[in-house]
Amino acid sequence: MKENSLDHIDQQILELLTANSHESLISIAEKVGLSRTAAKNRIDALERSGVIEQYSVVLNPEKMGRNVSVFFDLQVAPAYLRTVADSLCAEKAVTDIYLMTGSGRLHVHAVLELNQDLEQFMLEKLYALPGIEHVDSNLIISRIKTRKGIRI
Repeated sequence: MKENSLDHIDQQILELLTANSHESLISIAEKVGLSRTAAKNRIDALERSGVIEQYSVVLNPEKMGRNVSVFFDLQVAPAYLRTVADSLCAEKAVTDIYLMTGSGRLHVHAVLELNQDLEQFMLEKLYALPGIEHVDSNLIISRIKTRKGIRI
């Protein structure tokens, strides 16, 4: 389902679910003027088409005791890009990994508890991976805006 194929009702449903993914089916149906079954069919179609990828809970890292948030820009030998990315995907501290333009660039976000954990992560997880040529790290001082996914 292409974005431009979303009608007004689909967009309303997505806005409601984006604001509160726990909103009841009955409430959604009432707000968009559909029966419960019709609203469910539309949500199912949005899920099947991949417009809705997942429903999730977003945790506040600081409230979970993970106060060190850092972005890494990794220069990786092209032959090792997949291996490095796969290794980092398995790391609990890593929240996001992006392949960037430029030769062999990975942009990685990790959230750790303490500065000592950051040092350990860099020494034992990053520098230990074959193919990593350079590591640039940027510690986040303050989180101003965080958004998962896009908004309608």
